[in-house]
Amino acid sequence: MPVVAAYAAPSEGAALESTTIERREPGPLDVVIDIAFAGICHSDIHTVRGDWGAQRYPLAPGHEIAGIVSAVGSDVTRHAVGDRVGVGCLVNSCRECDACLRGEEQYCTGGSVGTYGAIDRDGTVTQGGYSRQVVVTEDFVVRIPDAIPLDRAAPLLCAGITTFSPLRHWNVGPGSRVAVVGLGGLGHMAVQIAHALGAEVTVLSQSLRKKDDGLRLGADRYLATSDPATFAENKRAFDLILNTVSAPLPLDAYLGTLDTNGTLVSVGAPPEPLSYRAGLLIGGRRSLAGSAIGGIAETQEMLDFCAAHGIAAEIEVIGADGINDAYDRVLASDVRFRFVIDVATI
Repeated sequence: MPVVAAYAAPSEGAALESTTIERREPGPLDVVIDIAFAGICHSDIHTVRGDWGAQRYPLAPGHEIAGIVSAVGSDVTRHAVGDRVGVGCLVNSCRECDACLRGEEQYCTGGSVGTYGAIDRDGTVTQGGYSRQVVVTEDFVVRIPDAIPLDRAAPLLCAGITTFSPLRHWNVGPGSRVAVVGLGGLGHMAVQIAHALGAEVTVLSQSLRKKDDGLRLGADRYLATSDPATFAENKRAFDLILNTVSAPLPLDAYLGTLDTNGTLVSVGAPPEPLSYRAGLLIGGRRSLAGSAIGGIAETQEMLDFCAAHGIAAEIEVIGADGINDAYDRVLASDVRFRFVIDVATI
């Protein structure tokens, strides 16, 4: 099996270190990608530290992958050597369940395969984008438009699609009043996409520290949730709230800002259980909902949409020797707005 350079966690809680990993031999339907950039997602940190259950180590994370096709299998028709491509959070699925058949592989009931830390359908353990090369079946590789630089495209494969998918599903468009909770890696993408869809966008953040950034990215208003007046003065102000933070929220206060038939959608996943008063849902026919990433076709739609509207991630590019420090900075919210690894440094 091919051996490639990588950065991986040798055990739970350990710092990531330079190492090598094995990739599977490419099959007839496989695409070999020379990785150029890999984004750092908060999910990477949770996973390698065992926050979401036991993992197989060594583990190379990374599901925001952008690079160039270096080889294709004999039966590949969608991609060619030299193509600019990306890989997101999934590298396979059952292809047979209702979710897969309607293009929602992220909700595969037969067992979708994560980009790292999972068992692929050929029995190999998946390893992620903190590595020089990856082998992925062609159906799970997307095209990156020329208008988006590869480094700024990488976070779109998770942060971009995670926010695009619910905005599309809940039919956000001109006249929609959208609130985005948090202006981090996910939130700064949500603001840009919702603005491009024609919505009136409000950022709800703990403080006004990032107000200038939020307005520059397309927000119409930027409000501090630490100020009680924010909730008092915005009763029934929103049709959709997109919660991008992974911290517990006072749901009653946020639900009160939804208009009749409004929905609060969570894409952030705090470990703590959350509570709310049922009357706040009943009284306004409001909904609480969640959303994962998007399917492969929708991910391609998102990339094309971003290219057409001049949208890309705001990033800080780092070398591989800065990964562990970047993890600490992510946990301290010390990044504007996504770290991206220059894979040439691995």
